[in-house]
Amino acid sequence: MRKPALYSPSARPAAPKAGAQDGQAPAEATTGPGVAVPRRRWRAAASRAASSPRVMWSALALLAALLAASVWQGGALAPKSLTQKDIDAAVLRTLTTQNLPSAAARAAEKIRPAVVRVMSYAKDKKGEEQEQGVGTGVVIVDKGIILTNLHVVQGAQIIKLVFADGTESGASVTGVQAQNDLAVLQAHTIPDDLIAATMRSTSDLMPGDGVVAVGFPFGIGPSTSSGVISGFDRAFKSPEGEQEIGNLIQFDAAANPGNSGGPLVTLDGEVVGIVTGILNPTSHRTFVGIGFAVPIESAASAAGLPPF
Repeated sequence: MRKPALYSPSARPAAPKAGAQDGQAPAEATTGPGVAVPRRRWRAAASRAASSPRVMWSALALLAALLAASVWQGGALAPKSLTQKDIDAAVLRTLTTQNLPSAAARAAEKIRPAVVRVMSYAKDKKGEEQEQGVGTGVVIVDKGIILTNLHVVQGAQIIKLVFADGTESGASVTGVQAQNDLAVLQAHTIPDDLIAATMRSTSDLMPGDGVVAVGFPFGIGPSTSSGVISGFDRAFKSPEGEQEIGNLIQFDAAANPGNSGGPLVTLDGEVVGIVTGILNPTSHRTFVGIGFAVPIESAASAAGLPPF
């Protein structure tokens, strides 16, 4: 079906031929290719139409129909300006129809490239390697400098690392901060494009702020758990240790043996602590809702990094 024109050009009568004199017959007006109508006859028809109410009303109705069609089509083609209501509706529609990752999932995804599996070995009497511990580490400098817990690597003759991209490497202990159960490792093999974690101060954190722990509990992982900061300035003494550690962050994100040395991060994926222990009143080494982390200010100083 042919669309009506947006605009209807009015027909103009042809100009009289050059040389026409008064009293001579006027030139014929054309209404289409090869069709000529004497101007006098056209004026007579127009006069009859004007004198006939039926013809006049029909013409007005046709003109109104053409005007309505023009306005309707012009409105359909004109771009609609967006209002704040339109934007809010589009955002709401996206939120209700799309599965967006949670804040904890985004934080875990951000920190995961810097999370390292740490394995310590000792040799038996036959000289064979025996695994003595599995823990977690976090890359804090892209040259392969890693923070972990001292109890994960203490007494180890061999330390092995597995980076997020699967690269395996040996490692050496380059620094120790025994009072905070911290050790600094240097990887022997550094993956291409190694990503270091972002660290941030704990000074503006509050109880109730969301946190995520990423590590290798019981060697399984990397595993992610989420919770909140429960308190600050806590003290903890592990059943195996003799020294009490103070000034700790208490949190309730699930942690178990193997999480030791792993990062405690904000929902922005920034490291605020190094997981160091869990409290369980029984003899079982399982999580009951209370975990502890060394604040990153203390942990970073173990690697010789400047304070925040």
